Amino acid sequence: MRTVRKELSPGVFFNYIPAKKFKNGLLSVQLLMPISAETVAPGALLPAVLRRGTERCRDMRALSCALDLLYGAGLSYTVRKKGENQCFGFLMSFIDDQYALGGEKLLEPSADLLGEVLLRPATENGAFLPAYVDGEKDNLTDAIRSILDDKRDYADKRLIEEMCRGERYGIPRLGTEEAVAALDSAALYDFYQRILMTAHMELFYCGSAEQERVEDALRHGLRGLPHGERVEPTRSIRVAAPAQPRYLDETMDVTQGKLSLGFRAPAEDEHAMLLANLVFGGYSNSKLFLNVREKLSLCYYASSAYHRSKGIVTVSSGIEFADYQRAHDEILSQLKAVQAGDFEPRELDGAKSVLINAIRSREDSGMRMEENTLGQAATGLWEDEETLIADLQAVTPERVAAAAQSMALDTVYFLKGEGDAK
Repeated sequence: MRTVRKELSPGVFFNYIPAKKFKNGLLSVQLLMPISAETVAPGALLPAVLRRGTERCRDMRALSCALDLLYGAGLSYTVRKKGENQCFGFLMSFIDDQYALGGEKLLEPSADLLGEVLLRPATENGAFLPAYVDGEKDNLTDAIRSILDDKRDYADKRLIEEMCRGERYGIPRLGTEEAVAALDSAALYDFYQRILMTAHMELFYCGSAEQERVEDALRHGLRGLPHGERVEPTRSIRVAAPAQPRYLDETMDVTQGKLSLGFRAPAEDEHAMLLANLVFGGYSNSKLFLNVREKLSLCYYASSAYHRSKGIVTVSSGIEFADYQRAHDEILSQLKAVQAGDFEPRELDGAKSVLINAIRSREDSGMRMEENTLGQAATGLWEDEETLIADLQAVTPERVAAAAQSMALDTVYFLKGEGDAK
């Protein structure tokens, strides 16, 4: 389904995604700004505080009652990282008008409630309610700490932080515990007032309503949105790999090692690079999975991911501590095979099938379509779905090998157990 994109006012864009097959409509309002160490923590905290209550619905119970009156509509906040931008805001899901028992119009009151949550929050003495801010600070701190509980996610996060140190991409999505602790209700409210005027805004609708009706509903719901000079989303800066890869170890009380490798992959042929990553380690018939994990049993898991907007590839694996060097060398050996074009036609055909099916399956969910369109808006990587699929189908083995040859090892991170010697 083709998305219609329109600028409603300077820096405020509306993305209309027609979809008549869903029983629910979806509205989304997202604020985008270049990620920075100073703004990432308040950006992660703000939507959670706004979701606590409004001028009219002073607490979550009253807000839940307002949602119940809309046939049990759902309202959730989001904090996402797209390229080198932080994106935060709200998703609202409500049943399509045709399924309302009394024929009520649900789009307009849903847009009004969404605008109310964003623009008319519950305040006290010119700031957010301290109890709401303190409670959500605790929740955000818990979320930051919970990353450590999943050592695979933690190792992947640490690899990106070290590989992209000094770059926006290396800043964690939720900020740090220290930055969260430093926030108070007055400082967060000042941040809120500032970003309402300066943050780039993306609005989304997915459903069966006509475009003009949705535009009118959003304009009414967001009446009172302050005008200002809005900052465009930043485009990711691509950095060359160092002359010698960086090797970093971290020790914890773990029973399984986590080996993560980061490669700079500045291939201009990005569609071929998408497939090169899949052949290398991006799905269950990849070289990393079939050879390093299944055939050689060097890893409990092994996979790769292509961060397209940044031009990097990361490898995530779980290993026995004693297998560090063998696993490291075998991962690089499998990459060399892809770079040399040493893969069967079925491997490339399988990668194409997986990727094309994933692209087509976006239309199965309004949230997935919103997620994809938001990513395109944030990174500037706009492309028509059918054109993308046609180009992927036309990618040759030679193009895949050439794209893989752009990959250069940048950083190796190893999370090992206490007392372990590599």
